[in-house]
Amino acid sequence: MGTKSVSMAKMRLITTTGLFAALIYVFTAYLHVPTGAGYTHAGDGLIYLAACILPTPYAMAAGAIGGALADGLSGFPVWIPATVVIKAVTALFFSNKSEKILTWRNILGIIPSLIVCVVGYALYEGTVMAGGISWTAITAAFTQLPDYCIQVFASSLLFVAVSLLLDRIGFKKMFNK
Repeated sequence: MGTKSVSMAKMRLITTTGLFAALIYVFTAYLHVPTGAGYTHAGDGLIYLAACILPTPYAMAAGAIGGALADGLSGFPVWIPATVVIKAVTALFFSNKSEKILTWRNILGIIPSLIVCVVGYALYEGTVMAGGISWTAITAAFTQLPDYCIQVFASSLLFVAVSLLLDRIGFKKMFNK
């Protein structure tokens, strides 16, 4: 592969990463339902999708950047450190190795993603937000489990619907050319 085609491929990956970061931001910051503890959104579904299309480091960057932008520009900058780590880790549970986006491995990746989200934010809230380890704050944070489950459900629906559509048109074959 020549230098020009390598740089074009890298440019396509960087551009697609930026596009996914922007979509994650929009689906998180603008398409959400307020809850008592913040808001529930479908932005994680786009992190799942990015992780099924992009190489892992790029998918991790898209999730971290999109989520951090949503927190920072929505008035919740205190959550940015947790979001950067949690959303980057979320991308690790999905694979872009198949010709299809919607695979059993990627569907099952939703489960550890939920666990990382719930545990990560609860620990962040119970330590950093509480000013030190507070078992009461950590326990209280875990009461938000139903909201997280709704968020993952909404994200999963978005992920499955878009994946089915993209698989039907052969998106990965076109993207990887």
